[in-house]
Order: sequence, then structure tokens, then C-alpha cells
Amino acid sequence: MSCAQLLKKFELEPNTIDFIGHAVALYSNDLFLDKPAIQTIEKIKLYMDSIGRYGDSPFIYPIYGLGGIPEGFSRMAAVNGGTFMLNADLDEVLFDGDGKVCGLKSEKVKELMGIEQINCKMIIADPSYALKAKLSNKVKSIGKIVRCICILNHPIPNTKNLPSVQVIIPQRQTGRKNDIYVMMVSDVHNVCKKGFFIAILSTNVETNNPEKELEPAFEIVGPVLEKFITVSDVYVPTDDGSKDNIFISSSFDPQSHFEGETQQVLNAYKKITGKDLDLTNLPLDQDDQ
Repeated sequence: MSCAQLLKKFELEPNTIDFIGHAVALYSNDLFLDKPAIQTIEKIKLYMDSIGRYGDSPFIYPIYGLGGIPEGFSRMAAVNGGTFMLNADLDEVLFDGDGKVCGLKSEKVKELMGIEQINCKMIIADPSYALKAKLSNKVKSIGKIVRCICILNHPIPNTKNLPSVQVIIPQRQTGRKNDIYVMMVSDVHNVCKKGFFIAILSTNVETNNPEKELEPAFEIVGPVLEKFITVSDVYVPTDDGSKDNIFISSSFDPQSHFEGETQQVLNAYKKITGKDLDLTNLPLDQDDQ
């Protein structure tokens, strides 16, 4: 049974379908309607199970911003004998006689650590590293994303003055092919001064005027003190990495909730190990002990 068939059975109106599919199941377009209903049901269950897990929201956001994610990774690297280095590009990738990656060179690593070559059995990287290392054959561009960082001196109107919110504008309500995302954070996350707010707007580019495509989001956000707009290419890998052991992810999508990136991590784990990541026997959180 497709998701559309299931929703039709309950005689739901279009706005309710938009809410379920885009705000709860977190799909970025309406293609989910043609997919098996069980996939949407599982995503709805994940959303519902997340409510109340940490506070009243199904979402969590790191204090001090997304920099907390690489910080956490660096701690894990240190505990497990790894080395974590920011802003160190891949300048050259080395291969053995079988075409498998066997090492890499980085001017930043050479400068800071005096190491000419790093030996390795595999490389896991995002498209930007592949492009800088002249491995352009490993990725291809499939479109562009427009993002706008807005500095506000007020919370987003009509959100009960909440210090952090996520707003998803479904594609159907704007006549687009893709959703528009709005995420706002504030001083409660230690990312800006008290009295200011940071809103991030994003969507897939569909026209020759990317900034104009964000107008529905600007209307929701209200007056903006300063804004910074970027348009970036979206890259996807051209192979699964099994031939050369170079595993390239896709570029970040415009979604503000990182659902797509979470799935990429799971997919990468399966590509590398050949099995699904088992999260059923993880150690209990401190709050659960």
C-alpha cells in the first residue's frame, strides 16, 4: 500500500497531509506519497518517540552551535588514538598497484606535524575534499542550494516568543518542487548575544533568482538586521567507493533537521562494513541509569 492510498483511506485534507509528510515525517517533497506507507509510518513513529526525550521538542541542538559536533568527534578520536585536525585539505591521494587508496598528502599536515605522507586503507570524505584532491570523477553536481543567515533583534513572529524554532514550508503551499526551511537559534544556545537571534533559511534552487525563492521564509522571519546569502553546488558520489576504498558522501542538503545527513551516515557504514549499523545495544544514557 502506498502512502497516498493510506492517507486517502482516512480522508485527510491537503494541509493535514502536508503537516504529516513534511513537518512530522520530514520529507522534503511529495514523492513520499508514491512510496510504501510503512516508510512514512516508521518516520512518524521516530518523531513521536523523540517528543519528550530531551525536553518538549523532538529535536536537539548543540550548545555553542554545530561546532559541538566536530568537538565531540575530536574527543572520540583522542580516546581511540586518532588525530583530529581542522582545515586540513587532501592535496593528493596515493594509490597502490591494484588501484586501492594507500595514502594521502596534505600540506597542512606537513606544516604542523612534519609528516610527508599519511598511510591509510580507506578515505571517508565529503565532496569538497574530493574536488580539492583532484578526484572530480568521484562526484557530480545535481543542482544548487541557497542559504541565508539572518541576524534578528526579535524572535520569529507568531511563535510565542520561543528562543528556538524550526519552520518547514511545504512545497505545495508555495507552488514549488521543494520545501523551504527556517531554523532559528538564540542566546540560549550560546551562539549570539542576548537580545539577538540567528535565523537560517534554505531551499533547493529552482530558478535563476535564488534569493527571491526564499521570500516566503523572509515573510515569516520578519525584519532582518543583516543577512548573508550563499549559493552552493550539490554534489553526489558517482560510485559506492568499493573499487578504490574512497567513500564520498553527498553534499549537505537544505534540510534544517539533518535527517538526510543521519541517513548518509547509516548508508556509509553499510557501504564500508557490509552490514547495517546496530543501535539496539548502546550503553544507557546517564539520565537512564
